[in-house]
Amino acid sequence: MEKDMLRMLIAMVFAALVVLVTGPKWIAWLRKLKFGQTIYELGPQSHKQKQGTPTMGGIMTTIALTAAVLVCHPAQWNGAQDFLWPMLFVTLGSMAVGFADDWIKVVKKRSLGLTPWQKIFGQVFVAVAFAVYCYLHPMVGSKVWVPFVNIEWDLGIFYIPLCALTVIFIVNSANLQDGLDGILSSVTAVGSLAWGVLALMISQAYAAGAFTLPEANHHTLAVFAFALVGACIGFLRFNHYPAKVFMGDTGSMLIGGATVGLAFLTRQPFLLLLIAFTMVASSVSVIIQRYYYKATRKIYGEPRRLFKMTPIHHHFELSGMKETKVVLMYAIVTAVLSLIAIWGVSGAKIL
Repeated sequence: MEKDMLRMLIAMVFAALVVLVTGPKWIAWLRKLKFGQTIYELGPQSHKQKQGTPTMGGIMTTIALTAAVLVCHPAQWNGAQDFLWPMLFVTLGSMAVGFADDWIKVVKKRSLGLTPWQKIFGQVFVAVAFAVYCYLHPMVGSKVWVPFVNIEWDLGIFYIPLCALTVIFIVNSANLQDGLDGILSSVTAVGSLAWGVLALMISQAYAAGAFTLPEANHHTLAVFAFALVGACIGFLRFNHYPAKVFMGDTGSMLIGGATVGLAFLTRQPFLLLLIAFTMVASSVSVIIQRYYYKATRKIYGEPRRLFKMTPIHHHFELSGMKETKVVLMYAIVTAVLSLIAIWGVSGAKIL
């Protein structure tokens, strides 16, 4: 137990230090290359001053996370069944789609980035491949745990499409949430801490003989989660208000991929509704706004909006909340819901 926790803490500190030490040089390099963020014209007026802030900072977190995980990975390698490989695949695969989108927007000067079909193709490929791997993996399979009600639900072959759709949804939700300085880094640092604790709990339960999944694989997930915590904490040094760098789609999709990967490999996808609640809320608010807009246009002859602006963090901004307070609120909500998620699993038969 003590060695496991030490390895997790080393991964967290290592990732944070990599970002903190290399960050200034990365930011200077991004400025030199003129990789500046283009601010959405219809966004909040207060965001206009952020025009030109270096973007694609997600490269920093990608390098830090990957290096920390490889350095601190448990000594026991499980070959093709090792959870390190699917975690790296869904995380770096999602990041690659975001990187391509950023590259086209920033370097090629095509403001829309990848076409919708190009982006969907990349995301579907990553999502389906990850879902099939999980389905065929003897330590994951088609069963998911339903917290609080203490039951295991076998989805059968439907696991694959449901898993793939969830991957795409969470990756894009993380991308949507990255609209305020430090918001995605903050909630991810808090949420990933929860995923790390959950993975460690399951790992220790296996070590005690109460569970059949290999201890090493869940320890790998715990190390991965804590490395992500460290990478986000390090990135916050440069990304908190007023941000010196943005993570771009490179970073936001990396985070989305890592988050959903941790959820499915721990067999706890339902906990995304708690730990990743603010990400989910970002997408749901956009969907509600769109359908409400269309419905009111048909009913009243003119469109109306339920929120002042979506994703919903912009609604809070335009309602008078300071950007920093919105970020703090999101982090606190994530912390509270994460504690509830841990409590919901701690008393389950899974442990």
